[in-house]
Amino acid sequence: MTLQQEDRNALVTVRLQRAKETMEELNIIIRLGLWRTAANRLYFACFYAVRALLAKNGLKADTHAGIISRFCFHFVHKGLINKEQGKLFKLLFELQQSTDYDDWFEIEKQDILPLIEPAEKFIAEIELLILNS
Repeated sequence: MTLQQEDRNALVTVRLQRAKETMEELNIIIRLGLWRTAANRLYFACFYAVRALLAKNGLKADTHAGIISRFCFHFVHKGLINKEQGKLFKLLFELQQSTDYDDWFEIEKQDILPLIEPAEKFIAEIELLILNS
């Protein structure tokens, strides 16, 4: 199913808003010291932004791996997003998978805090790319 431009724009707006709201949730989660949940929210904030970018460009994927693959192929490999941002997105996905599904995986404050600013920049860069396309 192909979305009309107006519907696609609405979807992009909703997904970007969700990315920003998820980053706001992260601030509360960090104050509570919930590091596993923080890893989840970091990934999903970036995930929602990437889904907005894909929607803006008429691209769709049904799995996390598919979303990562399309993002890397259409934006990182073509130089529209720098390689470090692509690596960050993959790292956040791996971290989310470990914290959500590996019962023995340990994560602490020092693992999460250095990722917050790069994730914020990631979302801002994607939003800028959306606005300029």
